[in-house]
Amino acid sequence: MPEGPARPVVVLIGAPGAGKTRLGKRIGRLLGVPFVDTDKRIVAAHGPIAAIFAEHGEARFRAIEREQVARALSERAVVALGGGAVLDAATQADLAGHRVVQLTVSREAVEKRIVGDKRPLVNGVEAWAALVEVRRPIYDLLADRTFDTSNLPLDSIAADVVSWIQENPHD
Repeated sequence: MPEGPARPVVVLIGAPGAGKTRLGKRIGRLLGVPFVDTDKRIVAAHGPIAAIFAEHGEARFRAIEREQVARALSERAVVALGGGAVLDAATQADLAGHRVVQLTVSREAVEKRIVGDKRPLVNGVEAWAALVEVRRPIYDLLADRTFDTSNLPLDSIAADVVSWIQENPHD
C-alpha cells in the first residue's frame, strides 16, 4: 500500500478513553507498521502528563504536545493523538492531508475505562462528558471515518479499520 513520502498510515483521534492506544497497537500489528502514541512520547521525554499540567500548566503541555504531534505526522506509522491534540489550529491544518479515524465511546462504556484514571481534565464521567461535548465538533470535522469502540471486541474494530484503510487509498 504505497503512501508516498513518510506519513502516517492512519491517525487516530477521539475522546479520552475511546481506545486509541489499545486499538492503534492492534492496527499497527495488522498492517505491519509501527505504532506511535504521542502521549507516550511526551511522558517518555517530559514525565507524567498530570505532572506537566500541575507544574507548568495546560499551555506548556499543549506546546510540548504540538511538537510531538508534528514529529509523529512525518512518520510511516499508525499514530494516536492525545484527546486534546486536535484543539491546536496547526494540528488541525496538518491533519487535512492525512487519513483520520475518530474513535468514539459511549458514556456508559467509558465510565469503566476511566475509573482511577490520572488524566488531567477528566475527573469522573461528568467531566469527561463535558470535555467530549466541547471537542466533538472538531473531531467530527477532522475525521474521514468514525468507529465506535463501546461494545465490539477491539480485534474486530481493528480489522474493520484496516479494511477501510485498504479500501480507501490516501495519496
